[in-house]
Amino acid sequence: MTSIVYRGAGPSIAYARRVANLTQAELARAANVALGTVRKIERNERGISGDLLDAVAAALDIDPARLLPDTERPDDRLHRTMPGLSAVLAEYEAPEDGPCRTPEVLARAVRSVVAQRLSARYAHIARTAPALLAELCRGVHAAAPAERQTLARLLVDACRAADAVAYKCGARDLSARLIDLMRWAAGYAQDPLVDAAVAYVRTETFFAAERYTAGLRALERALDEVPRGTGPAVIAARGALHMRAAVIAGRARDTGASALHFGAARALGSQVDEGVYAGTAFGRDSVRIHEVSVAVSLGDGQVGRALELAREWTPPRDLPAERRSGFYIELARAQLWSGSPDAAFESLKTARRIAPQHVREHRWVREDAGTLRRLKRSDAASLSAFAEWCHARG
Repeated sequence: MTSIVYRGAGPSIAYARRVANLTQAELARAANVALGTVRKIERNERGISGDLLDAVAAALDIDPARLLPDTERPDDRLHRTMPGLSAVLAEYEAPEDGPCRTPEVLARAVRSVVAQRLSARYAHIARTAPALLAELCRGVHAAAPAERQTLARLLVDACRAADAVAYKCGARDLSARLIDLMRWAAGYAQDPLVDAAVAYVRTETFFAAERYTAGLRALERALDEVPRGTGPAVIAARGALHMRAAVIAGRARDTGASALHFGAARALGSQVDEGVYAGTAFGRDSVRIHEVSVAVSLGDGQVGRALELAREWTPPRDLPAERRSGFYIELARAQLWSGSPDAAFESLKTARRIAPQHVREHRWVREDAGTLRRLKRSDAASLSAFAEWCHARG
């Protein structure tokens, strides 16, 4: 993938370093870079590559987007990864020969991109996903049957991370093809819980096409395939599918099905600790976030419930950043609909602080920021800057 060099990040890096109470030498060691390089970057005597930006951001425990000036576009790295992903998808059934690391090493690499997805740090995924997917495809083809199951599960997880980039960037066709690769890999994994995770992600295609009733049917079929059991992984798999079904039923304006699935999700959520199961966060807090999603999906008559829940509860910080920011994006829409544009803007800013890459690429954020800018609020300058940052419509 073409290397991107960013200019003008030095002052932001220096500021973030001081906030983190690090010296330049300590930052250099943490980012595994020469001290002289850090000094030159902070003085804006040289640019910073995408890989180095990720390393510095990781050392500072901050999102890379927050280190770049407004004139830069951190989402360029996301969009430029699309050709690389397309190349992998064109040949996954007959990949070229090449090296393949051990399952243990690949598992560590996949855990890294999964963590980046849950943290909504898509730039890291964009940088590493094409090569990782290609390597896993080679491994699945070359492995013995027992090892193939393990590699296939890893391929599903890596595809899901890559799909997060494609879907958030609006590359819907590429997202659908990545989901097809997930389904292909799931056939080798031979694990009903992997199948359930793929069904959860596949719902994106129905959301994108606005085929909500068909998506609900697909989720209900997937629920029929999940084994019954009392283990946390099984409970979470069923609960996650019910959460997703409640939201898409709401989009279909099927209040009965939405209530039925949400009730099931709530009951299952009370039976497990909040956590990430097969790549999906599930538990009481995740169910509460989806209560806002369901209310917004159902529209006018239920918006008050979303606002009421937000007054009573806020997502805890230990939830994945992508899910927490999603809560505030949904809440902003409810606030806008209810005639509270200032509150909606505050919610959008909160979402950006949590997961800027997620927010910047979100279609609803762009729509709502454009609407807010047309309303010409008193903080028009701040709102205009936000709208330009996320490329808002209107």
